[in-house]
Amino acid sequence: MTQTRGGSSYWQLVGRQFARNRLALWSLFALGLLATLAASADLIAGNKPLYMKYRDQTYFPAFRQYLVHTGLGDWPKELRRRKNLKRLKTEARVMPPIPYGPSEIVLGEKYAPPSANHLLGTDRLGRDVLSGIIHGSRYALVIGLVSVGISLLIGVMLGALAGYFGGGTDLLLARLFELWSAIPAIFLIITAATFFPPSLFFIMIIIGLTGWVTIARLTRSQFLHVRNYEYVEAARALGCATPRVIWRHILPNAIAPVLVPATFGVGLAILAESGLSFLGIGVPAETITWGAILAGARSNASAWWLAVAPGLAIFITVTLYNLVGDGLRDALDPKMPGSDANLT
Repeated sequence: MTQTRGGSSYWQLVGRQFARNRLALWSLFALGLLATLAASADLIAGNKPLYMKYRDQTYFPAFRQYLVHTGLGDWPKELRRRKNLKRLKTEARVMPPIPYGPSEIVLGEKYAPPSANHLLGTDRLGRDVLSGIIHGSRYALVIGLVSVGISLLIGVMLGALAGYFGGGTDLLLARLFELWSAIPAIFLIITAATFFPPSLFFIMIIIGLTGWVTIARLTRSQFLHVRNYEYVEAARALGCATPRVIWRHILPNAIAPVLVPATFGVGLAILAESGLSFLGIGVPAETITWGAILAGARSNASAWWLAVAPGLAIFITVTLYNLVGDGLRDALDPKMPGSDANLT
């Protein structure tokens, strides 16, 4: 690990510098709360009881649902055929704070405005919007993180090869970067949508494939800068294989600046998914995402809550990621006033 003045590691100094940016730190904390909300969505908004007593037996359906979804368990025999546990006559039960599932249709509640029963109203089918927003946060985070992970994998790999080998390899890959960036992302997405049915996997792949060029170029420039450092020459002299030199010695010391566009990329991926779902070429229709909820506002302009609620969720989440990215960028910049992250 690279050491700096005072014996602290580079990443420890970056962490201290980042912590000085209160706005970025609170934004990171807010994203942690959002991740917690997404992970516990079934316990906050759902149509399965948190606790239920049925035929003198005690059950925890909302918690059990996690085991069922992950394949680690199954429903008890007594509940396996009960599709709607809310209608089940029980001795006692405790429902989540928002007792509606994201896909649950409430009869007679189409386009219901915000009220005590539905805090953010309902959509054209009678589904609770707040429940959809909470469960939609799962898709927003998963799509954002996985898409950026794909971009990082492709961009770092190609950028590292171009920067390390240089010469003809660099020239060939640089032309590839230029060619790929010249293709409009929306053209690529629409073309791919004609060949593949809407799916969560498809949307993550296609967003990831449109965002790797910036990462590749930045990785290339970092490798061009670092590849002639003394410790890299020493690794070569000791007979280290080229893959080990690239991934073990250069990459850990070149990856820091790449994390900044990756952080911004998560927010952009969430924004892209919302836009594609709004246009109807994103995730399947039965998948409740923020973009899908927002698309419902097109069919009824008077249902303002269908635009405001998911719009605010998208705006706040993207803004939080951008603030974290700004803080990370400043923490990695040794020229920032008061920075102690510069190496010696």
